[in-house]
Amino acid sequence: VRLVESGGGLAQAGGSLRLSCAASGSIGSINVMGWYRQAPGKQRELVAAITSGGSTNYADSVKGRFTISRDNAKNTVTLQMNSLKPEDTAVYYCNVQGVYVLWYNYWGQGTQVTVSS
Repeated sequence: VRLVESGGGLAQAGGSLRLSCAASGSIGSINVMGWYRQAPGKQRELVAAITSGGSTNYADSVKGRFTISRDNAKNTVTLQMNSLKPEDTAVYYCNVQGVYVLWYNYWGQGTQVTVSS
């Protein structure tokens, strides 16, 4: 399975960024697609996730500011990040979970998001 992330970069506080992730390869049926983040010295945490049926889950810290969406036909997941804050600065990782013979859980390589005050 290959996960290709795009987007990220530098934004000012109050600005917006958009992250995208495309999954390819022997992915079978993807159940959950999501984004996690890890700031320096902190544990990786869930930012947002979305199921194949469209159910979403957001971290409290991003509710109302971030929106996750997915295209099941293209096996892509997008995270629209608005009203960015300096505390959103982290490496963001795409995550996919699903079944192809067996259950799998794959991670992208990570993309840096930096928000300046």
